[in-house]
Amino acid sequence: MSNKEQTLILAIDQGTTSSRAILFDTAGNITAVRQQELGLTYPHSGWVEQDPEKIWQDTLKVCQDVLQDTPSALEQTVAIGITNQRETTIVWDKLTGKAVYNAIVWQDRRTADYCKALVKQGHASQVQEKTGLLSEPYFSATKIAWILDNVEGVRQRAEAGELLFGTIDSFLLWRLTEGKVHATDASNASRSLLLNIATGQWDEDLLALFNIPQSMLPEVRDNVSDFGTVNKSLLGKSLPINAMIGDQQAALVGQACFEPGMIKSTYGTGCFMLMNLGDQQLASAHRLVTTIAYRLNGKTTYAFEGSIFVAGAAIQWLRDGLAMFEHASESEAMALSIDSNDGVYFVPALTGLGAPYWRPDVRGAIVGLGRDSTSAHIARAALEAQAYQTRDLLEAMNADNQDDKLSVIRADGGLVANKMVCQFLADILQVKIEVPAVTEATAWGAASLAGIGAGVFDGVEDIAGIWAKQYEYQAAISASDADVLYAGWQRAIDGLLKMSAS
Repeated sequence: MSNKEQTLILAIDQGTTSSRAILFDTAGNITAVRQQELGLTYPHSGWVEQDPEKIWQDTLKVCQDVLQDTPSALEQTVAIGITNQRETTIVWDKLTGKAVYNAIVWQDRRTADYCKALVKQGHASQVQEKTGLLSEPYFSATKIAWILDNVEGVRQRAEAGELLFGTIDSFLLWRLTEGKVHATDASNASRSLLLNIATGQWDEDLLALFNIPQSMLPEVRDNVSDFGTVNKSLLGKSLPINAMIGDQQAALVGQACFEPGMIKSTYGTGCFMLMNLGDQQLASAHRLVTTIAYRLNGKTTYAFEGSIFVAGAAIQWLRDGLAMFEHASESEAMALSIDSNDGVYFVPALTGLGAPYWRPDVRGAIVGLGRDSTSAHIARAALEAQAYQTRDLLEAMNADNQDDKLSVIRADGGLVANKMVCQFLADILQVKIEVPAVTEATAWGAASLAGIGAGVFDGVEDIAGIWAKQYEYQAAISASDADVLYAGWQRAIDGLLKMSAS
């Protein structure tokens, strides 16, 4: 490579609704992107699955295509970073690579009763103390256990050492290295309910609790590590995989939130807010989770996380389920065609309620409808819900972080292209919202870490120096007006919870 300006890094961003390959230069600029939409299937109420082979084939194709976009792209690309939808669970044959069952997606709720039983049996405190997580169907371990116990012959094969488990990062890595590397990174491993986040190792007590053979599990590595090499036959060039990181932690890196107290919120399929805790493994008293943000050079950085299951997916549902508009971007103009929500609130619990409620049994609701309500009210309520859901998380984070109230959130994800959403976030949260110049923060986070592994960057200080703000939103309404609007949301939530309990 003759100079740094000619260097490109490939980010594989395998998400819930699409598989993407993005080429970045060393300033964080996108030089090429390819994307393939990815579908979800719903075999039963509360079940959410995907085809592992389609995930792999789509990912391979977008990588091949993006490297062929320009004649010099392949020559200039020096490394690969992988980021992925977390918790989504695949079990496959270690010889053939064939999955024994569909990928069970993070949104899936089939193990809700299993989790209730764990709590009833008194295991919740042990699980939270070791993993930082709650005993919820969201995480991977109960999904693994379900596959082992419900797919014929699978437990016997697993106990015989014939099967492997991985989240999407591990599955793609295994395929990209043609079965040579079975590994994951600390951030993805910390979402499994099986990793002791203090030691950074798989926990024998938890493996016994969930009855999962350790032989299935990938090796846990730092986020910047030698994850193997992609064979030339797949991409046209042998390329090193230098970084892997879960999508929400990748966005924390891409947003350069490297100092304790810094916070990012990503609005994609769901919404995920992370606050950097530094090297402190703090426990939340307000039903957030503690997770590994990243592990570099053997040093672990932790984060508080609040997870909202449905954010952009609510807009997709209005488009695809209710056919309210043809393109998701039309929701903004529809919402702005009226001056207020007129008391209409949409609780988008389409796959249950996440933090801080953790109610997988609750279903979505639209409340406050009147004879004069229109589709514009529903669209506005769906967009406004993102701010209300985020305030739920912010209230919990402020309660856990009483010494320093949060005043700035760095926001990214597809929904931040909607200026109404960003302004309403600033209004309801009464904090400053910063949108970065590199809006693909998740993919950039993976690419920049791969850049460290390739020697393109010296460390996270270089990544922090690249971050730049594109837009800033400040509250345009008073705190008391924001409280009145939020109180309406709280009434909607309270009514929904009461109805679900009856």
